[in-house]
Amino acid sequence: MAARDIEDDDDERPLTPTPRGSRDAAQDDLAQAFDAFVDGLAAAGRAIAEQTHDLSREQRADGYRALLRGLLNQLGRFEIDRSVPELVPFNRWREKFFMDNPDFLYWVADIDAGHRYRIHGRVGDAAYTSITAYSARGLADAKAASRLDHESLRLDRAGRFEVIAARERPSSGTWLPLPEGANAVWVRSFYDDVYHDRHGTVAIEPMDPVPAPPPVDPDRFVHRLTRLGKSVTAVARGMAAAAAEDLARPNQVREWEQMQGGAAFTEPEIHYQRGAWQLAPDQALVIEGRAVPCRYWNLMLYSRFLNSLDHRHRRVSITGARARVGRDGSFRVVLSARDPGLPGWNWLDTEGRDFGIFVFRWLHAERIPALPVMRVAEIDSLADGA
Repeated sequence: MAARDIEDDDDERPLTPTPRGSRDAAQDDLAQAFDAFVDGLAAAGRAIAEQTHDLSREQRADGYRALLRGLLNQLGRFEIDRSVPELVPFNRWREKFFMDNPDFLYWVADIDAGHRYRIHGRVGDAAYTSITAYSARGLADAKAASRLDHESLRLDRAGRFEVIAARERPSSGTWLPLPEGANAVWVRSFYDDVYHDRHGTVAIEPMDPVPAPPPVDPDRFVHRLTRLGKSVTAVARGMAAAAAEDLARPNQVREWEQMQGGAAFTEPEIHYQRGAWQLAPDQALVIEGRAVPCRYWNLMLYSRFLNSLDHRHRRVSITGARARVGRDGSFRVVLSARDPGLPGWNWLDTEGRDFGIFVFRWLHAERIPALPVMRVAEIDSLADGA
């Protein structure tokens, strides 16, 4: 999962201007907003300290790092211009934010449904690319308003596409409708092997003349900075709340109903299953299931702080195209701290973490996949065929 903002996105609400002619009031207004941001960050640090006080020093550091990554994600998009938006890369490894998926590439733009935009790019080697417009005031009520999938992008022989995002249907070209309330566009590309496939590109530009805005809008700056302070505190609290059910039900898997249908800025056509492991150093979680016919699937490992594990240096995810799967679709995945070296099985590296979260994503599945079966075993016993 990825998210644009935790707090309500109320940029379009009228702001109360600072009284003109009052220099002290203006200085206080800006200073108070900055203080509110600093206070919010301090409160977030206290929340991390509270939820990690029984954990190891390494895991506590991991919690603070996850908080700073989330803050960096939001700071990277602190200044937005809906009339001239940018499709900003989202959830890169330094900026992980709430269930990132490194097997995908994401780009996100804040838009205004009353404007017209041209979105263009190239899919590269992506197994699937989608463009989705969302309507949301915040994370909890985010809904997919319209979308285009890989086929409806009308790719040319070089994999290029062009889309018109607008309220009214254009006279020609591929149309992404922007209904009333649409305020964000997400572009996702799914890769079978994200480190070796050719990556796609995408850009967005306005189709109508746009007047230059003021160099700085103090009232809007105050508003957004104050909100960012609240958001970073909510991120810390959200990490603890989001993992609570997994901590209560380790070594199980469930349907992740809250994320179905494009909720919370998720891909509307993905079916999600979620679970967790709780293991001793010499134990493994064996996941046995059967892949159903689908466009794409993957399995990704996460920390308790909802960051994907170290995808750059370790095998912490697997895609359907790369998985060892039987002719009947059956598969076995072993989650453990070391590779048991079993031919025909799939191993994912838990980084030696005693607890973590995993998520299955099934795109365009012909039917809802049955929940895999879980069992805990000694790693060395697996080498004996158990």
